[in-house]
Amino acid sequence: MANAQPQNDSATTPVVDRREALIKILRLAGLSAGTAAAAYWLSTRSAKPTDRLVATARRDHTIAANPQFPDLAVIHGGTPAALVQRALLELGGMPRFISRGDVVIVKPNIAWDRTPEQAANTNPEVVAELVRQCWSASAKKVIVTDVSCNDPRRCFERSGIAAAARQQGAEVLLPAPEKFKEVDLGGDLLQDWPVYQPFLEADKVINVPIAKHHSLTGCTLGMKNWYGILGGQRHRLHQRIHESLVDLADFMRPTLTLADSYRVLLRNGPTGGNLEDVLVKKTLVAGTDPVALDAYLAKAYWNLEPAALPYLKMAADRGLGSLQFEKLRTQIVALDSNS
Repeated sequence: MANAQPQNDSATTPVVDRREALIKILRLAGLSAGTAAAAYWLSTRSAKPTDRLVATARRDHTIAANPQFPDLAVIHGGTPAALVQRALLELGGMPRFISRGDVVIVKPNIAWDRTPEQAANTNPEVVAELVRQCWSASAKKVIVTDVSCNDPRRCFERSGIAAAARQQGAEVLLPAPEKFKEVDLGGDLLQDWPVYQPFLEADKVINVPIAKHHSLTGCTLGMKNWYGILGGQRHRLHQRIHESLVDLADFMRPTLTLADSYRVLLRNGPTGGNLEDVLVKKTLVAGTDPVALDAYLAKAYWNLEPAALPYLKMAADRGLGSLQFEKLRTQIVALDSNS
């Protein structure tokens, strides 16, 4: 049996104590370490868009808040599949997020030509379990895709994600130039930009980033994962990376975010490569507030405050979530070692 730690009452427990306790849980979870040769974020492959698509409306895939369930679920100690199962259970079950007949995109990080052990891409077992859960909620179609930085075919195969997703019946889509549409993102910085078409047509989108270091922002988490919906010269966005991250998060509002922390790339990200940079945490953090989730992980794993990550405050100011993760309803579960 898994042992759930009850939520603290904010009326009796100081907020600062809750914050430190939540951070400590993430830092203590896990088993061993392992690290990657230094590398910079590579320029993406350009994809020339076809047919302009007028889409000024933001892609809001969110669901209604429900006070019966926590905003964040922190699960640690089990297999990748068990972590996903328990996180969804704590948040109200997959039918809370996916309805019969939905077309669902599961959006992992599949950016790099790396193995699962190198922790540069989302854990394939996490992706596979999410696909299975979508089918169990009677989804019409489940798509797994990303716009890779390295060669997409190699990234999808070497990461193990393509095989794991197909085994569960997902449609695995490699980015193709003809599938990008020019879209008005409606952002303060980002306006017309080529977007991978499946993201414009899905009913629900589940964001599944991996927690890892980034040479420009300190870390790359859920909001940074939205770079993987874009074509074009994506590297240009790094000149104003924080503004672009907020515009993307505002455009592509997910149904749910599950941050894979089974293995965490602590240094030399985002590409990784050396196992000594990888810390095995056997953890997953899931929730409906993408800002709080990023703030929590950034502080717990890299000791980064929002002041060091301007995009977090900018996103909170735009109403995309809360910086104060310690004030949210949070459920913490430690799974048995046999889970």
